[in-house]
Amino acid sequence: MSDDHEPVDGSQRLTKPPRNERILVILAVLGVGGSIAGAAAVSARFGLAVLIGCVLAFVNYYWMQHSLKKIFSSAAEGKKPRFLGAGYFIRYVVLGCVVAFIYTLDLLPISGILVGMAGFGFAVLVEGFLKVIYKNS
Repeated sequence: MSDDHEPVDGSQRLTKPPRNERILVILAVLGVGGSIAGAAAVSARFGLAVLIGCVLAFVNYYWMQHSLKKIFSSAAEGKKPRFLGAGYFIRYVVLGCVVAFIYTLDLLPISGILVGMAGFGFAVLVEGFLKVIYKNS
């Protein structure tokens, strides 16, 4: 038990900080690839629906990122962050209204929209597999 271990201070990082750029690139690749595959396998409307769903996933991500950045920047300035759960709820209501509008007017297949919107989850899974395969790259 004579191992001398120095304590880890805040300046040393054991792992790389998480970054979302690669997830967003994977989402874009999956969205375009999924829309091409959907158009080839099902129909052009389905492929377009997947692409529109992917765009909605991007909108959702950037809207959430903007909201969180606003909260954390005000906290960093010493102000009490104005956290309203209504802002998060409104984001989902707006996205739900867009999907309901598309569904009500039967513009595109709703299944393709939902597959495209789920693309962010698929991108996170692909990122996880890449991390496992390439050992925390």
